Amino acid sequence: MIVLLYILTTIATFTIMEIVTWFTHKYIMHGFLWYLHKDHHQPKYQQIFEKNDAFFLIFAIPSIALFYFGSFPELNFLFFIALGILLYGITYFLIHDVLIHQRFKWFKKTKSKFLIGLRKAHKVHHKHLGKEDGECFGMLNVPNKYHHM
Repeated sequence: MIVLLYILTTIATFTIMEIVTWFTHKYIMHGFLWYLHKDHHQPKYQQIFEKNDAFFLIFAIPSIALFYFGSFPELNFLFFIALGILLYGITYFLIHDVLIHQRFKWFKKTKSKFLIGLRKAHKVHHKHLGKEDGECFGMLNVPNKYHHM
């Protein structure tokens, strides 16, 4: 029974991370931490890292801490919350940096309507070069219209 609760905790955390991502993207990245996110909305030139990459660290720190406190003195729910955050972070990296922005040339061609919809929604988000008037702040949950275009 406890294993099922751990699995459900991981799944719930993964799901909640989409809400956290939307809120963080809309109100923090496009708000008071715009100076870190701004370069992500500018036309690209050849650089390996962006200031925006700092958000990976910002999200990783709580996950690392939760892994630590969820492992000692014995395995507990905090570990599985950390696991949900980590799995969302990996998914975010694969969708955002690999599939959408092609920072790594791993999945150049996809026929998945779902993944193509995510890419289209994110491109709509990036048509705004400033922090105002943004749309499509989520990563995995975007309006259905982008999956049917």
